[in-house]
Amino acid sequence: MSNTFTEAELAYLESQPLGRLATVGPGGRPHVAPVGVFYDPEADAIVVAGHAGTDFGASRKFRDALAHPEVAYVVDDLASTDPWTPRGIEVRGTAETFAEGGEALGARITGVMPFAPAWLRIRARRVLAWGLDGGAFELSARNVA
Repeated sequence: MSNTFTEAELAYLESQPLGRLATVGPGGRPHVAPVGVFYDPEADAIVVAGHAGTDFGASRKFRDALAHPEVAYVVDDLASTDPWTPRGIEVRGTAETFAEGGEALGARITGVMPFAPAWLRIRARRVLAWGLDGGAFELSARNVA
């Protein structure tokens, strides 16, 4: 049971393996990158990691999160185009950076995908969702921390 996400939000996150991570780079410049997303039920948090063999720890998104831990993560899609039915979730929070441990974490939470050693955990502070617990244009926004 999550204290952060609703059942519909968790089901959606687990069904959508790709989203976008927004970080703040040097000089306050924004950076958005497509990344895989995973939910870690033990931590009740979002995990972002690179596939084994990549140098995720040297990536701009990892360096940005290390320097400026306030991040946002967005997953969205269209459930239908007729009628237009958008749905998605935005998680705003704090990124915790880890230089090691991704391999074991990937094995634990995915069972199949090997992670690179470095990884991020996003602790949600605010969750915004649409088209998940209500209508396609009904926004649900709440502070969770």
